[in-house]
Amino acid sequence: MTGRDARTAAGRASGAVRFPADFRWGTATSAFQVEGSTAADGRGESIWDRFCRVPGAVENGDTGDEACDFYARFQHSADDLDLMARLGTGAHRFSLAWPRIVPEGTGRVEPRGIAHYDRFVDGLLDRGIKPLVTLYHWDLPQPLQDRGGWRARETAEAFAEYAAVCFEAFGDRVEDWVTVNEPWIAGLLGHQLGLHAPGERDLRGSVEAMHHLLLAHGLAVTALRASRHGSAARAGIAYSLFPHQPADPSSAADRAAAHASDGYVNRWFLEPVHGRGYPADMRRHWEDAAGELDFVRDGDEERIAAGSDFIGVNYYTRRVVSAAAGPEDGPWPWKVEPGRAGVPRTDLGWEIVPGELTALLLRLHEEYPGVPLTVTENGGVFDDVPGPDGAVHDERRVRFLHDHLLAVHRALEAGAPVEGYYHWSLIDNFEWAMGYRPRFGLVHLDRGSGRRTVKDSGLWYARAARSGEVPAMP
Repeated sequence: MTGRDARTAAGRASGAVRFPADFRWGTATSAFQVEGSTAADGRGESIWDRFCRVPGAVENGDTGDEACDFYARFQHSADDLDLMARLGTGAHRFSLAWPRIVPEGTGRVEPRGIAHYDRFVDGLLDRGIKPLVTLYHWDLPQPLQDRGGWRARETAEAFAEYAAVCFEAFGDRVEDWVTVNEPWIAGLLGHQLGLHAPGERDLRGSVEAMHHLLLAHGLAVTALRASRHGSAARAGIAYSLFPHQPADPSSAADRAAAHASDGYVNRWFLEPVHGRGYPADMRRHWEDAAGELDFVRDGDEERIAAGSDFIGVNYYTRRVVSAAAGPEDGPWPWKVEPGRAGVPRTDLGWEIVPGELTALLLRLHEEYPGVPLTVTENGGVFDDVPGPDGAVHDERRVRFLHDHLLAVHRALEAGAPVEGYYHWSLIDNFEWAMGYRPRFGLVHLDRGSGRRTVKDSGLWYARAARSGEVPAMP
């Protein structure tokens, strides 16, 4: 028995599960969701600044103008970094705001933006927290949107220029980069359904945007490899991955529908990034629905496949799919069902199915062997508020964390190379079109005072991270 096996066996005997010593226990945020100070220090306008001012676009008329006030607070206090250090998680995923660094999207670089993130990265490292940096988490500079946004090939080229600026500025300290966050969600909600910025409703425009987001990844990876820090750096995408189940597993039509929907949500992104090109079955679906994909130029798929050193897994729930498509489901030969009866759910109504995370990680390991995996987002919304004692007793989130970490551990035991887990999110924040209503955080934010209160889930996660062990639940 190896030392690792002995430790795992001892953990099981005590009812706990032990993770590898080098496993990364992390938290996650994104710039627009936490920073605020949207007009400070030369920051340019983003598509989300503009979208938030469209009447009815965001619940309660909420905006990201203040968010969690991370930016302004950091100018005079490192309290938020100290809070992370107290949690002892050792890793943090955050995004750089493109409009804060290159306000017009191209051209002039804002030195105050560079200086801010310089201090932030140094502050993390000084506290023993390893940064995982996302280059694009949906805050496209508005001047680029005015010239076509992600429907324009030039935006992918502008992204590569912006990425090169970031690699030069921070690459001496940042080893791991997420190029693009959730290209499917960005294309679907931002360009097809109009529910996110920039608020477009254009089926063909959505697949065009998705293609250029993937092209942006490939061009950025090429820029990283060419940078002076490229030999020591890694890059990947954080995908919004949804395991699929047929509504009726005995139905061949439902199984085919689930496979087709998987092509739409998962394979359309994974396969080209890993050198297999766009899947032929989904390409036919897109061409039937949106016309010839003539914006995919010769050589694009090779550029998209420039490299992916890890797969970032943003996992929240699954999709249960049937073949009973109707007009309300768009031009696709499948229907997304509301889930299954009797399955526990978050307060957003999302099924809580941690076993699907194990299956997803094992699938990725099987289909893309040798590629490291990281759970770059996982979390749930629970209506947790401080009690009379001022504490936040969010037992359901504790249970959620426990069960999903066990799911990751089961995948590790089965051989999946999972390097870490980043909980979404560190703190209750601005949740896009839902505004401030949903609470995902390990830390409660009082919107009036700005007070931070670590929830019971945050205390539980801190103990797990410090010990490297997930304790048994009572």
